[in-house]
Amino acid sequence: MSADAKKPFTFTGWHMVAVMVSFFGVIIAVNFTMAYLATSSWSGLVVKNTYVASQEFNGKTAAIREMLSTGIVGETKVTVSGIRYRLMLPGNVPVVADSVLAHFKRPVGVEHDFELALTPAGDGLYIADRDIQPGNWIVEIMAKTDGRTIMHEANRITVSGE
Repeated sequence: MSADAKKPFTFTGWHMVAVMVSFFGVIIAVNFTMAYLATSSWSGLVVKNTYVASQEFNGKTAAIREMLSTGIVGETKVTVSGIRYRLMLPGNVPVVADSVLAHFKRPVGVEHDFELALTPAGDGLYIADRDIQPGNWIVEIMAKTDGRTIMHEANRITVSGE
């Protein structure tokens, strides 16, 4: 064999160790990255105490049934410049509320959440002007009269940037 001749490559145990360490190193790095991103974004918290929420469920259900029996319906319209909310009884009879509060929540995260107090504009219409970012929102609206909730609804809406 001459000095210029090359030895053929042989796959050794050290090569296998390098392949295994690289393979599992990538998997572990991806898992840590995904775990970090999952825990640093949305907490997943829906209610603060699930036990208390479960104990209040029947009372809330009864209140919702009572509210729905009145026949009051709400109509929500949200644009990038604000919200328009109309409360009506069957037969297009306007409903007068003492206060109407709209809580805007993003489906994921809490950093963009805000509340708006709507002002009456007559004929069952309540409005609030504010710049609202385009995208998906959950709009929870609560209307009260004499300290009693007459309408409580949540709608998932999409605000377009146009």
